[in-house]
Formats: sequence, C-alpha cells, structure tokens
Amino acid sequence: MTTPLVKNISKLSAFNFQQWIAEHEHLLKPPVNNKLIWEDADLMVTVVGGPNQRYDYHDDPVEEFFYQMKGNAFLRIMTESGPQELHLQEGDIFLLPPHVRHSPQRPEEGSICLVIEPKRAEGELDAFEWYCQSCNHLVHRAEVQLQNIATDLAPLFKTFKADDKLRTCGNCGEIHPA
Repeated sequence: MTTPLVKNISKLSAFNFQQWIAEHEHLLKPPVNNKLIWEDADLMVTVVGGPNQRYDYHDDPVEEFFYQMKGNAFLRIMTESGPQELHLQEGDIFLLPPHVRHSPQRPEEGSICLVIEPKRAEGELDAFEWYCQSCNHLVHRAEVQLQNIATDLAPLFKTFKADDKLRTCGNCGEIHPA
C-alpha cells in the first residue's frame, strides 16, 4: 500500500537553527535549561543549555542522541561500581543506549547541546533515580509516562526533595541532598 504524495510544500519549511537558538537562549539557562523545538512531532528534539547541576539519573527506555554544539559537558553514568563520567567536548556526538542510567552535567555557562529521542509508546515508562552520595546505593526511583519533558518532571523532583524518608539511604542512612 502506498501513501499519498503531499499536495504541496506550503506547510513545510526550514528555518535557521542558529537564529532559533539565539531567540530561545533565555530558556537555555536555569531554571528551565531546555526548549523543545517541535511540540507535535514523533521525535523529541530538544536544545539544552548550561549551566546545570543534577543529582538524578534518567533511565530512558529509548536511545538518546547527543550533539554537543557549544562548550563542554559530561554524562555521569551509574555503573555497577559507582558513577563514571563520559565527557562530551564541543562538536562531539554520542548515542546513548536505552536504560543506561545517566545524569547530564553541563557545568559551563552558555553550553548548548542538541538532544534527540523518540516519543514514548503508550505504556512505555521513563524513570528517574537518585543514588546515595556516599555509598552509591539506590535511594529512590520514580517512574512516569513521559508526555512533556518540560512539565512532567517537576512534580517528581518536588516530591523527592520534600520527603526526607524518600531521600534517606536504606544502606547507610545518609540523607540525599536533592
């Protein structure tokens, strides 16, 4: 079965990406740090800026493509032996496999990264995990059906930050700084 051809290209258009970044630069700084380019596409194409500091790790059920456009960053990856750093220098690209626990760190002000990942299938869950800063034991995990990266995450982080019981390590008793 063939699909029909488009009637015309009037609804298709390219735009200058550098100009788009300049127009949205104010969103690429704390507290937001990111902006989704297209709201209604099958891919989540996001521009992320620095600086940031994160303590959570993302368990993403899909591959995630990173293009470090400006400045440098690193992904803190949780391994069996604890966190390790995968550095992304300006110009680097990287494809992260699904379910690799990662915490993007963008210490440089003005750094910019393009992140591309597919939208999630119905029922496919993303998770966010926090590990003890002393012993690397999993402290808390929250799962979510990710619809909108800009709005779905804040309640998870707020809940974790507000509850000392959720932040207390079951292995050594240290309270996570959140």
